[in-house]
This record gives sequence, C-alpha cells and structure tokens, in this order.
Amino acid sequence: MAGKKIYDFNTYLRNIFGCRVQKITIDANLTCPNRDGTKGYGGCIYCNKRGSGTGLGKKLSVSQQIEQAKSYLKKRYKAKKFLAYFQSYSNTYGPIEKLKKLYMEALSIEDIVGICIGTRPDCVEDEVLDYLKEVSKKYLVWLEYGLQSAHNKTLEIINRGHSVEDFLDAVNRTRQRGLNICVHVILGLPYETRDEMLETAKFLSKLDIQGIKIHLLYIIKDTPLEKMYIQGKYKPLTREEYVDIVSHFISYLPDSVVIQRITGDPHKNELVAPMWALEKQKNINAIFDFMEKNGLYQGKFFKSKG
Repeated sequence: MAGKKIYDFNTYLRNIFGCRVQKITIDANLTCPNRDGTKGYGGCIYCNKRGSGTGLGKKLSVSQQIEQAKSYLKKRYKAKKFLAYFQSYSNTYGPIEKLKKLYMEALSIEDIVGICIGTRPDCVEDEVLDYLKEVSKKYLVWLEYGLQSAHNKTLEIINRGHSVEDFLDAVNRTRQRGLNICVHVILGLPYETRDEMLETAKFLSKLDIQGIKIHLLYIIKDTPLEKMYIQGKYKPLTREEYVDIVSHFISYLPDSVVIQRITGDPHKNELVAPMWALEKQKNINAIFDFMEKNGLYQGKFFKSKG
C-alpha cells in the first residue's frame, strides 16, 4: 500500500472559505426517539443523560450559545467564520417548524457560514431534507449520521434502536438531495472483533459519503456501559489496540472522504475508563506515527479545491 492521504476538516473548510472556520457546538434542547419512548428509553448504553452534549440548551438560546463561543474561538484559533454544530441528541427529530426556527436562528448570526446537524438515520424525514436542500443553496450543510457499526447485532447490543438498513436509506435520501454526509462510527464496541470493526470501514468505503468521525468507545459515569465495565462484562481497548485499528480503518476509506475526527474527546470529570483517552494529542500523534511506520500514510494533509 502506497499510503493514505488524509483530508482533514480544517483543510476542507479553508479550501472553501479561504480562512479559518471553526465549529460552534450547540445544544438545542431536543431529545431522541431512543429516549422518549418512540424507539426506547435510556438511550444508547454509552450515552449519559446529557446526550453527549453540553446541557446548555436548557439555559441559553441558540443565539446566546453562538455569541458566547465566538469571541473565545476568535482569540484561540483566529477563526473568522463559523459553523453552527447542532450536536446534542437528535437534531432532525421534532416538528419541522421548530427545526426550521432553530436552524435559521443560527444561520442568521453574523459570520455563520453553515450548519452541521448531528442526528440518527432513523429520524430524518423527507420534509427536513427538502428544507435543508434549499438551505444548502446559500450555506454549507452537513448531516452527521450516527451509524456506530455496520453490524446489526452490535447495534442491538448497544441499544441503538435503528438498523444498518435505516442508515442506508438515510444515506440514499440525503445524497439524492446533494447534501453532505458525515458518518459517526465507534471503535471498541462490546464484543466486536478487530475484523468486524474493519468490516465497517470496508462497508463505508463503498458508499457515497463525504466525511467521517471515528470515536473511541470510552466509559462515562452513570451509563449502562459503566455497569457492564464494573461487572467485568466489558473491557475497553488499549491505546495500542485503538491506534492499530483506527489506522487501518482510515486506510480503507477513499482519499476524498474528509476525516473530521479520529479519536474521542471525553469530559475529564465524567470519564471512568480508559484514562488514556484524555491524552488526545498523544493519541493523535501515535496514530500518525503508526500509519507512517506501516506505510498507511503520506502526510497529514492533502489539498483539494473542496
């Protein structure tokens, strides 16, 4: 193998806008069909009550969250433009008029050039996609679908509440409208082997997707996964195992796929295990070193016209 060229999200955005563009994470105080009883209760086994978000949605409006973050991100990253990232819970799940109001509240703010919408593949209606197609004529739009694994047996174990077939349907309908798709996957899910994790990479390599986020499964407090860990029913990946698997996972993806994330980013006060997950930069460096050493890697970035 000649080596994988990695197209990172910052480079992708700079190619489009000609400047540093930074995501602003938003909690829109929505919910999830796997929590409100439509599909189930309690959510996925690794997710806490905040839905992997900030919890700010109960205190601050979308506009307030954006304005609060902008000044900090301008100073830290010299960012000039921003994307509104609806992260917590399922952000296409709700009445269409409510969703439109939330999206447009974000897009109406100065220097917001697009939106990224985190959601589930089983709760994105055609009317939402039709609306976002219109939005994409003026703004950058990404749909971020949580697949997590290409194996239905794993999705059942983690109480995901949707199937691989639901994901394929969402991808098809989303791409019919020309919208960008970023897929979320998790490595180290209970009882999955290394080969099964890499089968997810091979599965995605054949699909019309534009980006990917790869997460390490880490254990956080007050989740069913924590109970499994305490009872000895789950053991997280070691750093060495994760570096090996994620490196080979990336190598299967087409060079055109934008790599938006290659590891998790846990909250220190919530993390139970593995503690090495907190060493984000060390983990990233280890991945690039492994890929280079094993001929999987040609350099951190490659340039594209976007």
